[in-house]
Amino acid sequence: MNIYVSNLGGKITSESLEAIFATYGKVSAAKIVTDVFKNQNGYAHIEMPNYREATMAITKINGCIIDGCAVSVKEGIVRTVTEDWLAAAEN
Repeated sequence: MNIYVSNLGGKITSESLEAIFATYGKVSAAKIVTDVFKNQNGYAHIEMPNYREATMAITKINGCIIDGCAVSVKEGIVRTVTEDWLAAAEN
């Protein structure tokens, strides 16, 4: 399951975020989103393969204070690019 984490402080690392989520199960990936200058944008994507572990992590971590900020944690939305979307983008 893809998990979206927002309102992150600027000092947290992908490794520390992965360790927090690993408390609830296996983490396949943890990526803090940055801009082209490597500045953090305040959100991250976590991937946990087990649905039950992922939903437990979302429930337990949502609203917790991490690095001085109350984080928001929810199921991520997986978007796919379709041919209709590509055609619309070309116009």
